[in-house]
Amino acid sequence: MGLDDLTSALMEVPEPKENELKDELPQHDVTISHDFYMAQTEVTQQQWFSIMENRPGPKAFWKQANWQTLPVVSVSWFMAERFVEEINKLDKQYHYRLPTEVEWEYVARAGSDGFRSVDIDVLEDAAWFINNSGDVPHSVATRKANAYGVYDMLGNVWEWVDDWYASDAYSKHISNDPKGPENGISKVRRGGSYHCPVHLMRPGYRGANKPNTAYEVTGFRLVVMKK
Repeated sequence: MGLDDLTSALMEVPEPKENELKDELPQHDVTISHDFYMAQTEVTQQQWFSIMENRPGPKAFWKQANWQTLPVVSVSWFMAERFVEEINKLDKQYHYRLPTEVEWEYVARAGSDGFRSVDIDVLEDAAWFINNSGDVPHSVATRKANAYGVYDMLGNVWEWVDDWYASDAYSKHISNDPKGPENGISKVRRGGSYHCPVHLMRPGYRGANKPNTAYEVTGFRLVVMKK
C-alpha cells in the first residue's frame, strides 16, 4: 500500500483512529517461489457436510433451498484445520491446506497492485457486502470472478488463513515465501463478509481473531498443492 492508497483507505473509514492502517505497512515486494492452486470458492456447506458430517452455523442457513452452495460459516480456525486433516486422508495425489496470508492476497489482487482490485463503482458486481447482501450470506460464485477466475475473494464470508497475526508482520517479512510469526494469540482472516461496510472490501485489509472463534460471518477456502 502506497501513500495514495493509504489516503484513499483512510478517507473511507467512518471514524479513523490513530495508526488505523499500520498493520498494512510498509508496502513491500515478496516472491512466492512455489506453484499452488487456490480453490475458486469458499468451502461450501455441502462440502463441509460431505467430509465432517455435521452442520455448523445457523440452522436457518441449512434449511434454505440453496443450502448446498452457501459458504460454511461459524467455523473456527481449529475447525478449518480439522477439515483439512480429514480431506487430506481422502486424496493421495494432492495436499490441502489453508493459504498463507501472502498467497491469499496474491490471488485476491489478481495482478493489481492498487488500493482495490476492482473499481468501487462496480464493487457490488464483484462482492457481497452490506450494500447489496441483505446482511445474509449468498451462494458462492454468484458475483463476478476476479481476473484469475476466482470468486468471492472479497465479501460473502471472511476467510481464515494459516498465519498468526502480528501488527508488525510486514516490517519483518523476508522476501521469499514470507509467513507470519511462529506463534501468537490470533489467526489472520481476510476478505470481508456480507456484513461488512465498503472500507473493508479490499485485498489489503487484515482482520484477526483467536483461533477458537467461530462467527456467522467467517468461513475459509483451501489451497492445494501436488504431493
